Amino acid sequence: MPHTLAVTTAATGVRLITLQRPQALNALNTELLAELADQLDLAAADHAVRAVVITGSRKAFAAGADINEMAERDLVGILDDPRVACWQRISAFAKPLVAAVNGFCLGGGCELAMHADILVAGEDARFGQPEINLGIMPGAGGTQRLLRAVGKSLAMQMVLTGQPIDARHALRAGLVSEVTQPELTVERAVAIARLIAEKAPLAVRLAKEALLKAQDTDLASGLRFERHAFTLLAGTADRDEGIRAFQDKRTPTFKGR
Repeated sequence: MPHTLAVTTAATGVRLITLQRPQALNALNTELLAELADQLDLAAADHAVRAVVITGSRKAFAAGADINEMAERDLVGILDDPRVACWQRISAFAKPLVAAVNGFCLGGGCELAMHADILVAGEDARFGQPEINLGIMPGAGGTQRLLRAVGKSLAMQMVLTGQPIDARHALRAGLVSEVTQPELTVERAVAIARLIAEKAPLAVRLAKEALLKAQDTDLASGLRFERHAFTLLAGTADRDEGIRAFQDKRTPTFKGR
């Protein structure tokens, strides 16, 4: 069993992973990242899991990396940092990932949230990349994902000043999809994940992959991938089921085939 996480089934097809290092505001140490990567690998291999929600506490989603752990690493230690492999495994998770964010979401915590496909924020959420205040910079995708999410000007401001933005600003900038009352953040994230879990798994997987392609490829290449994925889905049993259900005016039953 993981020591830094709580893992439960929140709804049919939805696994809920809660970060649990309250004494450190869920700071992301090596143990937590490794356990999170392990749990996502397990969810990826479990056909009963169709979407995952990640959350923290009401006070903090995650307040950053573990500074005490980081201070122990010199240049060679950073080069050989085992957390890099953990981040790669988290990034490779192919199923839908929803982040439910309350409170502090800073540094590595903000980077983790940006690994999610959909971000739901409580009114009290604060997003930031304050690494510059320590004489360093984001190192787990913060510069790359943030700029793609909110644009050059705001990303530059957040990274170079180290100042956070609130949930409403994050919504306007496109960093999050919804803002809720803090006590409803997890509930709303689970509801979104449950809706996704009801869809055809192969279609969801390819749709997610196509959307992510749009971030790192040119339009023509992205359109080719989209058309290829669309064509592949024409050969699935779920596509036939979806069309028949529509014609019969009933709810489809998708089986991932």
